Amino acid sequence: MSYEILFNVFAFVLGAAIGSFLNVCIYRLPLDLSINKPRRSFCPSCKSPIPWYQNIPLVSWLWLRGRCAHCGAKISFRYFGVELLTGLLFLAVWRAFPPQMAMAYWFFISLLLVGTFIDLEHFIIPDQITIGGTIAGIIASVLVPQLQYADTRLAAFVKSALAAALGYLALLFVLEAGKIAFGKKRVKLDGATPFTWKRHGDDAEFSVGPEQSLWSDHFARESDRLLLECDDAKIDNDIHNKVTLEFHYNRVTVEGRTFELDHVTEISGTARELIIPREAMGRGDLKFLACIGAFLGWRAVLFSIFAGSLAGSLVGLTTMIMNRRVWSAKLPFGPYLAFGALAWMFFGEQFVRWYLSLLNPV
Repeated sequence: MSYEILFNVFAFVLGAAIGSFLNVCIYRLPLDLSINKPRRSFCPSCKSPIPWYQNIPLVSWLWLRGRCAHCGAKISFRYFGVELLTGLLFLAVWRAFPPQMAMAYWFFISLLLVGTFIDLEHFIIPDQITIGGTIAGIIASVLVPQLQYADTRLAAFVKSALAAALGYLALLFVLEAGKIAFGKKRVKLDGATPFTWKRHGDDAEFSVGPEQSLWSDHFARESDRLLLECDDAKIDNDIHNKVTLEFHYNRVTVEGRTFELDHVTEISGTARELIIPREAMGRGDLKFLACIGAFLGWRAVLFSIFAGSLAGSLVGLTTMIMNRRVWSAKLPFGPYLAFGALAWMFFGEQFVRWYLSLLNPV
């Protein structure tokens, strides 16, 4: 009993410490910052290095009441939450699986958490997590064939690679089918609504009424088009009335004339309707599911799609009921895939037995 308690405590403390490192990855990877340099964590506000005694997982955030000891700026609760969640998941994995599988799942859970929190904040999942995670999953399956319920390392390699391919291709099919069926969204505005397109560095800020977004958020493919039915429109000093602006990512066409957006500073006017292109999901989700398949196998791929879609639908429906959904809002799918993967890890076999009992009650 004492050894069991000792190992449980070790798993939780290790998870909290790893969670501290995951916070570094979550902050730095989307900004293209090295996770090694500087080695010491720093305050996101004043950039002051944080000494080790103020960087103790869980304890330091509580002791400092969620603020930087140097400048007093607020430190997001996410830092504490990730450390706590990682510790709890590491403990749950240690108690549920044999040691070799547990250590592989620890690594996998770390990938899920980093991908989830980056996707929630930035709507991207870096290739270091998706492609790197897929390669890591195949290697882990070869080293621990039990991950794929295989008897040999070769069989585990084949199963892992095929499951990764299935994950990518399954969501690719959903992506392309969704583009065909739901690739456009028509938004009728409440009367004449002011809009602006204004250059902002290599991107642009696009606003229609109170809704604001980045221009790049609306274009995932070169063929995507955004249409604005306008009462009036002004492209720099060029004025048009009762026209339709047809936007591609890098140009706009109006009354047979094409303006390259690289040479345009601002577009403004009033619109009554817009048609925006949309995707069922980002391509990072495809690679994220490939990573899930590489670690957990083909059944986890199918279950993650089902569970993730169900969870995402419930959340989306809830936001619509609460009138929180707006036309420019995005809901990342990566966190729902991660939820499905975790649910499969802990409850997948029970789910399969329950499902088979429905098919064959006798």
